[in-house]
Amino acid sequence: MSDILILNGRLVDPANGIDAPRDLLLRNGRVAAVESPGTLRGVEAAETIDAAGLIVAPGLIDVHVHLREPGQTYKETIATGTAAAAAGGFTTVVAMPNTVPVNDTAAKLEWMLDATRNPAVKLFAMPAATIGSMGVELTDFDALRKAGAVGFTDDGKPVLEDHVMLAALVAAARAEVPVSQHAEDTRLTGGCSMNAGAVAFRLGLRGMPVEAESSIVERDIRLLRDIESKEGLRPHLHVQHVSTARAMEAIRAAKREGLHVTCEVAPHHFTLTDEAIGDYDTHAKMNPPLRVESDRAAMVAALVDGTADCIATDHAPHAAHEKEQEFERAPNGITGLETALGLALRVLHRGQGLSLSRIVSLMSAAPAQIVSLAGRGSLAKGHFADIVIFDAGATWTYDAKTTRSRSRNTPFDGAEMRGRVKATICEGRIVYRGN
Repeated sequence: MSDILILNGRLVDPANGIDAPRDLLLRNGRVAAVESPGTLRGVEAAETIDAAGLIVAPGLIDVHVHLREPGQTYKETIATGTAAAAAGGFTTVVAMPNTVPVNDTAAKLEWMLDATRNPAVKLFAMPAATIGSMGVELTDFDALRKAGAVGFTDDGKPVLEDHVMLAALVAAARAEVPVSQHAEDTRLTGGCSMNAGAVAFRLGLRGMPVEAESSIVERDIRLLRDIESKEGLRPHLHVQHVSTARAMEAIRAAKREGLHVTCEVAPHHFTLTDEAIGDYDTHAKMNPPLRVESDRAAMVAALVDGTADCIATDHAPHAAHEKEQEFERAPNGITGLETALGLALRVLHRGQGLSLSRIVSLMSAAPAQIVSLAGRGSLAKGHFADIVIFDAGATWTYDAKTTRSRSRNTPFDGAEMRGRVKATICEGRIVYRGN
């Protein structure tokens, strides 16, 4: 593997407390040296990248993506989805299990993680917590953990029954990985296609109440408390795509209590409200749905004050013909890997004054810690050479037609972005070069 020198950049590495000019040497897929400017100028390398005026940071990590393979490759493949990830500055992604068939056995997990799937970046996966994601019987956590699982989830569906979720949390605690929960009480959301509120009323659509999300979060926190007191274990609950102020407040209280709860916020939930649906725009339909402004503001506040642990895209590609139908019939979900950094820098950095170090932490160091990815999320010597180089001050407009994903279902087509990815390096390989 060829050596790469990165010179003249501003290294932002929150895990190591660095925000300063540094030069880097990458060798054999690892970080070989991090030095003061000029120290490495005499070193020979196969390629030298001049990062003057640019940010050099640990590669972004997304703990929540849908890659649709196997079973729905007309929407996305592992190769195309990870190519989109590379274009967005991501060097690591974690795939969800709602494939066809559901990823719920060691053999299926090993198939997904096999190098013949041609991932452009490093791929990990969370297999299903229950067989077929039916919420009834747990999968074989031990076998799946040995096969490479970094957590368990029935994402797309909640683990609804109390006793099943309790068993999942206990089993995952023993395996030392999180249960990643899609917090939705589906008994309250049947036939609903957006957030309950004034916009739903105007459009004549049934709406999902905030309690559908918050009640599951509150129930899961009670289970954590019971397990800690009765089993002597410390399970890790990770709450996916939090969208309501009430759920976030429950998480904030659980953290103050000392329970092991982490959570993620998706860019669309800190950027848009249900007003974006306009006249039944299915590109603004997702689950959990876009909420009202007070909920959006609560997501921003949680990212600012540290209650929210990371940003995750919930990248969910769909074919054009699936989105081009009645709002209630169209599937939930949007693509997000190529717009996440641009939105975070526009809304949180430029709009809220959040530091670049905090943005990088939310999108790299923190997600690496949540799913225990050793050697990733920082650029310490000896760690994987996973790097994103970007121009933090650049403004540009996202054009969905240029996506590397197979799908274009995004509400951000034509939206202004802040911060342009110039290069993405995964384990010492340049996997994306930008303009």
